[in-house]
Amino acid sequence: MAEEKNQEAPARKTGFFKGVKAEFKKIIWPNKGTVAKETGAVVFFGVALGVLIAIIDAVVKFGLGLIIK
Repeated sequence: MAEEKNQEAPARKTGFFKGVKAEFKKIIWPNKGTVAKETGAVVFFGVALGVLIAIIDAVVKFGLGLIIK
């Protein structure tokens, strides 16, 4: 019974890697232009969000400063 398990393991691994290879062939990889545009958009929105949070923080600090004094 233990021998049967050992004989099935390599076949299952081979099948797994064949499946992975088949799935990788289905992937549509983006070109450099698309990657550059999407990276630029992510950086832009990240910076914009950071600036927005900094402005909100400054307004809240100023408002709390008026209330506490």
